[in-house]
Amino acid sequence: MTQPASSKTIIVGGGIIGCSTAYHLAAMGHEVLLLEKAALTSGSTWHAAGLVGQLRSNANITQLLGYSIDLYDRLEAETGLATGWKMNGGLRLACNEERWTEVKRQATTAHSFGLDMQLLNPKEAQDLWPLMEIGDVVGAAFLPTDGQASPSDITQALAKGARAKGAKILENTPVTQILTDKGQISGVRTPHGDIQCEKLVLCCGQWTRELAKTIGVTVPLVSVEHQYMITEPFDVPSNLPTLRDPDRLTYYKEEVGGLVMGGYEPNGIPWATDGIPDPFDFQLLDSNYDHFGQLIELSLPRVPKLETVGVKELINGPESFTPDGNFILGEAPEMSNVFIGAGFNAFGIASGGGAGMALAEWVANGQPPYDLWAVDIRRFGRPHTDTEWVKARTLEAYGKHYTMAWPSEEHDSGRPCRRSPLYDTLAASGAVFGEKLGWERPNWFAEPGEEPRDIYTFERPNWHGPVGREHKAAREAAVLFDQTSFAKFILKGPDAEAALQWIAANRVDRPVGSIIYTQMLNNAGGIECDLTCVRTGYDSYYIVTGTGFATHDFNWIARSIPEGMNAQLVDVTSSNAVLSLFGPKSRDILASVTKDDVSNLAQPFATAKEIGIAGCPVQALRITYVGELGWELHLPTEYAQTVYDALHDAGADHGLRNAGYRAIETLRLEKGYRAWSADIGPDHTPDEAGLGWAVKLRSNIPFLGREAVAAQREAGVKKLLATFTTDGDTILSGRETIYRNGTRCGWLSSGGYGHTVRKSIGMGYVRSDRVIDRDYVLSGTYELEVATERVPADVTLAPLYDPRMERVKV
Repeated sequence: MTQPASSKTIIVGGGIIGCSTAYHLAAMGHEVLLLEKAALTSGSTWHAAGLVGQLRSNANITQLLGYSIDLYDRLEAETGLATGWKMNGGLRLACNEERWTEVKRQATTAHSFGLDMQLLNPKEAQDLWPLMEIGDVVGAAFLPTDGQASPSDITQALAKGARAKGAKILENTPVTQILTDKGQISGVRTPHGDIQCEKLVLCCGQWTRELAKTIGVTVPLVSVEHQYMITEPFDVPSNLPTLRDPDRLTYYKEEVGGLVMGGYEPNGIPWATDGIPDPFDFQLLDSNYDHFGQLIELSLPRVPKLETVGVKELINGPESFTPDGNFILGEAPEMSNVFIGAGFNAFGIASGGGAGMALAEWVANGQPPYDLWAVDIRRFGRPHTDTEWVKARTLEAYGKHYTMAWPSEEHDSGRPCRRSPLYDTLAASGAVFGEKLGWERPNWFAEPGEEPRDIYTFERPNWHGPVGREHKAAREAAVLFDQTSFAKFILKGPDAEAALQWIAANRVDRPVGSIIYTQMLNNAGGIECDLTCVRTGYDSYYIVTGTGFATHDFNWIARSIPEGMNAQLVDVTSSNAVLSLFGPKSRDILASVTKDDVSNLAQPFATAKEIGIAGCPVQALRITYVGELGWELHLPTEYAQTVYDALHDAGADHGLRNAGYRAIETLRLEKGYRAWSADIGPDHTPDEAGLGWAVKLRSNIPFLGREAVAAQREAGVKKLLATFTTDGDTILSGRETIYRNGTRCGWLSSGGYGHTVRKSIGMGYVRSDRVIDRDYVLSGTYELEVATERVPADVTLAPLYDPRMERVKV
C-alpha cells in the first residue's frame, strides 16, 4: 500500500492496543491510518502470556475488561481468523486467613459489579485444577467467564476486522518525527515522507514514553523484564482454567498440552534504562534462570510435576509497567488531539478489546464512554516527569503485583518527594505520612508510646484509635490540618467571570470575597470537577481542588475556557501553604492571633477575608470539609512555620491538636460530604449525587452540561446517592454490595467508621432500571454484603451529623 499524504487520525503502534483502537475507530466510520515500524505484534504483544481476567477494584475497568471478553468471543466468527480465545475460567488461591479475607472481599466486589465469582473449598479447587497440591490452600475463588487467548492471533484478527471496516494499516513504516505547528499536532514523518493528521494516537508500548517526550508529553512508564516458562507437553487438560497463586507470586495457564508458569518477583529488573535498542522487533532478552529461580522454588510445592517435566523455553520479554499498576489512556494534557494508550502492566491482552474501544470513543467524541479516572493520563503530575522517580515507584508496584492489597496501603518508594514547609515539624510531632501525587501528607499522629507507622490489616488498624482521638478533638475542641498539598489555581483576565460562569455549574457572579462551591460538568451532566472558587477581584478567582486532581482539573478548566475569551489559568500550588483550623474552639484560637474581626457577623460562612497573623498576610477561607466551624488559612509558604507556631501557642489552652487526612475521611463521612473519584465523578450527575442545589438551573445563564441536567431533572433519575450505617463491628472499606429488599442494587463508593456516631458508614448509589425518588430509597430494607456475608444496614439521605449545618454556620 502506498503511504497516503494525510489521514484524519493516525495511530502509531501495531500491537493489540493500536489494532483494537483502529478496529473501533473504523467501526465508527472514522478515517484512520495505523503505522507500525516493523510487523504487527512485533513489540511486546507477540510474547505476552495471554491470560484474560476481568475483576479489578474499579467497576468501570472491570466493565472494560468484560467488553474485551465479549469482543474476543465473537471476533473469530466475524473475521474468520482464529484467536485462541478459550473461556476456561480463572482460579485464584488463598493460602492463609488474611488472603482468604482478601479473596472474600474480592468476591463481594465481583458480585457488586455483576460477576459470578464463586468461592470454593480446597478440594473443589483441586477438582478444577488437578495438577496442584492443596495442603496449604485455605480456599479459592473461581470466575467462570475468565479465560486465555493467543495475543498474536487476536491482534491479527483485530487488524483484519479494522481493514474490513476501512482502516489502512502500513507495516515497516516507522515514525521518525512527530510534526507540530504552533504547539498543535499536524502530522508525522516517516522514511517515506510526511503524513498530515488532525489527531494522533500513540499506542507504541514501551516506545511510547520517548516518542511522546519529543513533543513535551509525559508518559510515565518503565520497561521491566518479565519472564515465564513454557513446559514440554504432559498430562495437562486442554480446558484447564488459568490459575493465579498470589501467595506464591505465580500464575499458570495451559499451553499446547503443557503449562505456562510465570510470576511477579519482588525484585524486578528494569530494562533499557538508557533507551531501547534499535532494532528490537520480535526479539527477546537472554533467559535469566538465576533470577527466575525464586519463582520456580515457589511453584514446585504447588505443581510437583514441574520438577520432572521438560522446559521448552524460558521467555524473557520486556513489558511496560506504570507507577500505580494501571494502564494509561486518554488525551495528553500537554497537547490537544494527542492521545495515549500504553503501559499495560502485562495485562494488555485482557485490556486490549476494551481499552481500544474506550480510546476510540475518546478520540472520536472528545471524552471516554464512561468514567476512566483510574487509567486517565491526567492522574499523573509533577513527580512523573522524572524517569528515576517513575522507575523506583514502578518497580515497587511490579513487586506488589501479587502481594496483599491492604486497605489504605501506602507506597514506600520515591519518598519523600514534595514536602510542606512543616514536614520536619510534623514528623517530630509524631506524624505518620501518606503520599499523594508526590506530596508527603500527615495521615495520623502517634503519641509517645505508640508506634508511628501503619500496620496493615483487614481488621481495625493500629491508627483507628489515634484517628478517633483526632476526630473527637475536631468535634469537641479544635484541630489543625496541614493541607498545603491542595492544588491551587488563579483564573484571571477581563473575561474571568464569563469563562468561569460557563465552566461552573453554580453561579460565580458573586461579590468579591465570596466562596463558591461548585461542580464542573461535561456535556452529559457528569461531574468532571468538584472544587471551590474564591472571588478575589472583579477579574480574578482563586480555585482550590484536591491534591490528586491537580493535572486533571487544571486541564479541564483550561480547555473549557470558550475560544476568544481573555482569561488565563495559572497553577500557584507551590506558592501557598494551607493550614486548616476546624472545631468549635477554632474561632477563639483564630481571634487570639489576629486583630481582624473573625466573628460570624464580620465573616459569615462561605466568605473569604484577608487577615494578618504574626506578620503574615493570610487569606482566611471560611469553609469546611469536616462539618465544623473553621477556616482554611492560605498563606505564602515562607510564613507557614510562623503561623503554625502562633496557632499552636494560642490553641494550647483550647485543646488544639494536629490531625491528619484519615481523620478528615471519618469526619466527612459523618457529614455526608462527597469525594470526587469515589462518590462523584463523570458518571454521576448533581441530581443523582444530591448536589442539585449547587446548580444554577433556575437562572437563564448558560453553562456546560446545562441541557443534560435540565433533561434529567424533567425525566427523573435512576440512581441516588445514599448513606448506609451498620454496627461498629462491621468493617466497611468500599465496594461492598448493596441489597434493597433482597435484590442487588449497587455498591458502596466509600466506606469507613464514624467515631462520633459510633457506627460503620458507607456511601453508595441505590440504582434501579426505572425512575426513583427519595421515597423509593427510604422505603427499602437494606443489607450490605461484606466479604460475602450479608449484614443489615440503615439508610439515610441526610447527613448523619449536624444535618441543619448549625455547627458550621455559627
